[in-house]
Amino acid sequence: MDAQEAKKLSFNIVTLDPDPNCPASLITENIVSSFSDLEKLKTFNDKVDIVSYELEHIDIDTVKQVIPEDKIYPSLQVLEVIQDKFKQKSFFQKKGIPVPFFKEIKNINEIKEHLPVVQKAKVGGYDGKGVVVLKKEEDLKNAINAPSYIEELVDIEKELAVIVVRNAYGDIRVYPVVDMVFEKDGNLLDYLIVPADIEENIKIQVQEIAISAVEALDGIGVFGVELFLDKKGRVLLNEIAPRPHNSGHYTIEACETSQFEQHIRVLTNLPLGSSKQVIPALTLNILGDKNAYGKPVYQGLSEVMKLDGVYIHIYGKKTVKPLRKMGHITIIDFDRNKLLEKANYIKKTLKVVS
Repeated sequence: MDAQEAKKLSFNIVTLDPDPNCPASLITENIVSSFSDLEKLKTFNDKVDIVSYELEHIDIDTVKQVIPEDKIYPSLQVLEVIQDKFKQKSFFQKKGIPVPFFKEIKNINEIKEHLPVVQKAKVGGYDGKGVVVLKKEEDLKNAINAPSYIEELVDIEKELAVIVVRNAYGDIRVYPVVDMVFEKDGNLLDYLIVPADIEENIKIQVQEIAISAVEALDGIGVFGVELFLDKKGRVLLNEIAPRPHNSGHYTIEACETSQFEQHIRVLTNLPLGSSKQVIPALTLNILGDKNAYGKPVYQGLSEVMKLDGVYIHIYGKKTVKPLRKMGHITIIDFDRNKLLEKANYIKKTLKVVS
């Protein structure tokens, strides 16, 4: 989606990905390589003027050997903070950003006295992986056997997110606050709706906390900021992704400037666009069926495409797996009830099987 926006401005995109059939390869020059192959990284570096990344799990020390740090946005210093979730929480706590109570643990037995808690792996977690809820002692059998920390089990009223964009000149654009609902089995985003159904003072507080967190990082790029609103009215920072984010996909159809175009503008030192939302929206993830594994088949696609105000994005992944994210759908409508009605129909109708 970044590459699609880049092409509109006649920029060429080179990607480096271990999968020769990665979705971006449909429209980019793709160098097939692991992220730690020094020779391929050198080839990549020679072909590009500016570098960004769409996942956090890369070997920073290897990248530093090949790619000049002033060529990479967001910076590797930002990535070093973000990669380790415990380091990230500690950083924001020191900067005065409100976060849930958290504590590093050395062994599983330490968790007992703090139950109920959420245990999180320090590194490597994504899309719900590396996170486990532990409520009773018997749940400890499910604990993560890796370097980790625990957080208070927040009594969540809503899970919220907001996209913040900041360029090298310190200019900032912040998008509307979105309300996220998660798929229970895989802890993946099921759908989001925007604008969020919360009080205006909470929206302002969420946006101010998100901006403060990005400024504390001295971040340059597009940042997906996830937060909790608890039943006591506290707004707490959960975590930040230093890249265009699933919670901002709706911006393609519903905002004056999408998060992806903003990313290209940041990387090429072009002025930031407006983040104004022009119509309410709901975004659904397209997930693989629980029993699917193999070549994807999109059942019900024709029925869904008959609906007005429905925009389907299929990413082109060659293999479907259970609960694998295969794409997303954005629905736009001025009537919030119609957004939910269409979303419920789509969830029943569209299946990705094999």
